[in-house]
Amino acid sequence: MSLDNGASGNALTMANPWAVVPSLGNLDAYISAANRLPMLTPEEEQQFARQLRDNNDLEAAGKLVLSHLRLVVSVARKYLGYGLPHGDLIQEGNIGLMKAVKRFDPDHGVRLVSYALHWIRAEIHEYILKNWRMVKVATTKAQRKLFFNLRSMKQGFKDDAETQTHRETLTDAQIDTMARQLNVKREEVIEMETRMSGGDVLLDPAPGDDGDEGFGPIAYLADAAHEPTAVMESQQRDVMATDGIAAALEELDPRSRRIVEERWLKVNDDGSGGLTLHDLAAEYGVSAERIRQIESAAMKKMKKALAAFA
Repeated sequence: MSLDNGASGNALTMANPWAVVPSLGNLDAYISAANRLPMLTPEEEQQFARQLRDNNDLEAAGKLVLSHLRLVVSVARKYLGYGLPHGDLIQEGNIGLMKAVKRFDPDHGVRLVSYALHWIRAEIHEYILKNWRMVKVATTKAQRKLFFNLRSMKQGFKDDAETQTHRETLTDAQIDTMARQLNVKREEVIEMETRMSGGDVLLDPAPGDDGDEGFGPIAYLADAAHEPTAVMESQQRDVMATDGIAAALEELDPRSRRIVEERWLKVNDDGSGGLTLHDLAAEYGVSAERIRQIESAAMKKMKKALAAFA
């Protein structure tokens, strides 16, 4: 699905006011055009989504994609601090948007903007992880989550006038705050911060048109504190983390619920988690493997309950 000027014969080409977006080779023109494209009303979005789902209507798919290009631009802008070209980030986000449009079900009762955020960010995350050499050590899902959340929070500390310092590293208080909010051990924050601090000095500034040294990519990090889609996603995440988890736990029997709470939800004052498999096995008089089986079955049941809640 091409989005450049060469797509005049493509099914995505539309009559005014749906102008074809310029090539990403001219980034300023692309962003300007994307921001001028009209947003769809909820009714139009539902109509086009049903046309795509029921009739494989590529023109309807194009309208859904084009009306959300500004969302991709907004999301991609937040990842400029990783030293990768803005145009490449947008292109990867567009791939995620197309995947979201293809899979979007208008009968689920959510707007496409909410659904597409996950796919856009997932594609951008994968692109960053494949191309930023420092992040190759972040191989597990937990490490990747810590990597992205930690960088975002670190930037927030730098932007906060009350906590701003000339130090590149985090203070002890900031490390404690991050560990508590991200629900990880203090040592994990320090380890990932060390990796990230080493990566920052490798971001080369782009030269200006006059040959003078330009600003590095880090200078273009956006403040997303009040960005509408980020606020909406944060609110949805908070609901899932509170009401959604609570509803899912209600589906479990008392023993399964306690095992899940001890293994995944309990955090002690020292930052450690709850009981281990062996601790719970000793308490219930069964093997550790049996506790693991109960935990696995409970997590599957909770996953179904969360899907229904969403």
